[in-house]
Amino acid sequence: MNDSLSRRAAELREKLNYHSYRYHVLDSPVVTDGEYDALFHELRTLEEAHPDLLTPDSPTQRVGSTPRSNLPKVEHAAPVLSLTNAFSDDDVRAWRERIGKLLPADMMLDYVVEPKLDGLSVVLTYEDGIFVQGATRGDGLIGEEITPNLRTLLSLPLRIPADPDGPHAPPTLVVRGEAFFSLRIFEELNQRRVEEGETPFVNPRNAASGALRQLDPGITAQRPLQIALYQILAGEGDLPSTQWDVLHYLASLGFPVMLEYSAYFDDLEEAIAHLHTWEDRRRTLDFEIDGLVIKVNDLQTFDDLGVVGKDPRGATAFKFPAEERTTKLLGIGINVGRTGVLAPYAMLEPVEVSGVTVKQATLHNFDDIQAKDIRIGDTVIVKRSGEVIPYVVGPVADLRDGSERKIEAPTKCPFCKHATIRNEEEVAIYCSNPQCPERLARTIEYFVSRGAMDIDGLGDRIVRQLIDAGLIQDVADIYTLQADDLLTLEGFAEKKVENLLAAIDTSRGRSLERVITALGIKGVGSTVAELLTAEFASLQELAQASEEAIQQIAGLGPHTAESIVAAFADQQNRVVVEKLRAAGIDPKAERRTKASERLAGMTFV
Repeated sequence: MNDSLSRRAAELREKLNYHSYRYHVLDSPVVTDGEYDALFHELRTLEEAHPDLLTPDSPTQRVGSTPRSNLPKVEHAAPVLSLTNAFSDDDVRAWRERIGKLLPADMMLDYVVEPKLDGLSVVLTYEDGIFVQGATRGDGLIGEEITPNLRTLLSLPLRIPADPDGPHAPPTLVVRGEAFFSLRIFEELNQRRVEEGETPFVNPRNAASGALRQLDPGITAQRPLQIALYQILAGEGDLPSTQWDVLHYLASLGFPVMLEYSAYFDDLEEAIAHLHTWEDRRRTLDFEIDGLVIKVNDLQTFDDLGVVGKDPRGATAFKFPAEERTTKLLGIGINVGRTGVLAPYAMLEPVEVSGVTVKQATLHNFDDIQAKDIRIGDTVIVKRSGEVIPYVVGPVADLRDGSERKIEAPTKCPFCKHATIRNEEEVAIYCSNPQCPERLARTIEYFVSRGAMDIDGLGDRIVRQLIDAGLIQDVADIYTLQADDLLTLEGFAEKKVENLLAAIDTSRGRSLERVITALGIKGVGSTVAELLTAEFASLQELAQASEEAIQQIAGLGPHTAESIVAAFADQQNRVVVEKLRAAGIDPKAERRTKASERLAGMTFV
């Protein structure tokens, strides 16, 4: 055996096992999916060409990751397998040729093509139509039990059929699916994390994993995940015999299914042509997919083909090219959030990524910059997935010429020049000035945003114009604006002023849930606000609540309770709340019953 091939195989095994640990156990990957797939593909190719290189510790022989120890373990009813990857049309044809050798020569196959969702694989068990257990994939044989967390997913039916007129539920049904974030919700979640001084999630998949593997289901409830089912792992009774029928059967039971994005073909070349229609289509989705899965439709044939290593022979995943490019990091800019968090971003030499010219990208935080040793002047890898804001994966250190400059964390706010501060338990760096004009602008922008008070016409530019003119010094001042004052501003004509004041007046009727959300209390988004309105009938009642009273609400922990009480204890916030009440912004909790019903049946620990 060639020693260089043996050494390379050993090197690949070591790298892949490390990256698998970083990804599956720590939820902190240091390479991109494309880089991992390239290493894995190289090792698999080596092992197929030289079987003597195959070892028991090879990642190609593993089904998945080792489960964490802080969640109960669950043994799956059937192995929860992975998939081989195909990166080209020829790879797909080679897959068909391989399985054809195991089938009768004249056997015709048909196929189902489904999107490969980029989330967390979950296994759901139903007994007599009742959802009794949910688990992560884990190592494919044993997963982590996350039943209370999954119960918080509103799209997951707790009883099947969801429609009384649907088919009768089998005595036992074990199904597999994927939990994931919509890109819109993911962006909102990351924005909140940055505002609250927390590290943003690298991608929606990591965010989904983190949400479902919480020990406190209340945290999961604050992160609205979606779920889609696509496989029956085990069950009793008269179950479908083809994958296409499985999708329709699951949908008829009330499960969310990606039927509108799936397709049936009786010809492989037509299926391959269909794959390429997704190259642009995937960018229009509000969720991430990292490829498409081609499955043999007949389930008996699928099972007869068996498994090789960790992969069923009857399916393969066609992976999209990584949406990454390299470019120069020209410098960094800093944004200041409404809580004072200083968030760095990369200023790049323009580069086209996924059909979009990218000039700026996320850098997460200064700890992340130092950990990755990103320097001004570096050639950096920039990734953009779907509509997610592009981010810097890391530098290409081998291309350095010595002119690169290290990036230092700021000691002063770039907007108001006040000193920065940092809490020991947080990665975030804050502006210490509560009156920082940039913080005020961000606070008002959040208050008037669509998910909060939804005041049409108060965009970022106008908010800053009002602040510069001295017309607003906090969010409550919005309700004291007068037509005469607005008409003195550049660009404000009578019709524009009339429309803006009408929009402001309309917002006075927003629900208590929306008002609580708009206040921007740390850890309080729309979901937590809805939970609060189930208990407290008014803003004044909430403002007077104790931490103990707030913690009595299912789903709310001590940190959230502490944050709420501290917010209403702050003198400046108390003034704002009183000014809002004086302006007529003091709604009653009209949704107490609805919020309470939403909590019914959920199990929180």
